[in-house]
Amino acid sequence: MAMIKVEKDHQTAIVSCRNVHVFYGDKQAINNISLDIASRTITAFIGPSGCGKSTFLRTLNRMNDTIDGCRVEGEIKVDGMNIYQPDIDVVPLRAKVGMVFQKPNPFPKSIYENVAYGAKIHGLASSKGALDEIVETALQGSGLWDEVKDRLDQPGTGLSGGQQQRLCIARTIAVQPQIILMDEPCSALDPIATAKIEALMMELSQKFTIIIVTHSMQQAARVSKKTAFFHLGDLIEYDDTEHIFTNPSQTKTQDYITGRFG
Repeated sequence: MAMIKVEKDHQTAIVSCRNVHVFYGDKQAINNISLDIASRTITAFIGPSGCGKSTFLRTLNRMNDTIDGCRVEGEIKVDGMNIYQPDIDVVPLRAKVGMVFQKPNPFPKSIYENVAYGAKIHGLASSKGALDEIVETALQGSGLWDEVKDRLDQPGTGLSGGQQQRLCIARTIAVQPQIILMDEPCSALDPIATAKIEALMMELSQKFTIIIVTHSMQQAARVSKKTAFFHLGDLIEYDDTEHIFTNPSQTKTQDYITGRFG
């Protein structure tokens, strides 16, 4: 099995995973994965369909808890806290570790209410003015403000696909997470919308830690600093993105990158 690189300076790692296994009933989906993810960087998870990259991503905010028969073993620390301790409340955890899904999923509410929802739930605004400011800041942060500022009372579902995905990003950053998980956020979008999301990710990584699952190796190469290559539930290689794509250490990585399988 490959030697897996971890961050040399543990102080910079906002996510620290050790010996993580994931089971769906009797079937093992993730095999003994250990890795560290640095703060305020973009890390890409790549690999063929069914390799475990999305399963592993969902362990980082306990989204797997919603799947019957799913069991996670090992240790996952976010900002020094073991998130699988029995007394962990997943609601604040999922505010801290936000998620953007493959298909844009705005609530059937106005654009304003989509963004304001999390801030209200978590009690982040003490007044209507404070809430207005949170909504505007989040929409500016997601690059959507200029496009929607005159129609905040209109349904979020009326936006284009790319705009809906940026609305979902605004909804996520409105609660000021530390980490944003993105599960193939551009797979339902056209190339122009995809380019906007990629530019947005690079901008957001100055404030947030971003972890993206992508089926597009080109996307991983364009936006990420680190890349983890998964295959059949194993973490085969984890290194600087440039190294993974130009000089991988593992034959399996080389074969995947060059299109021999996947």
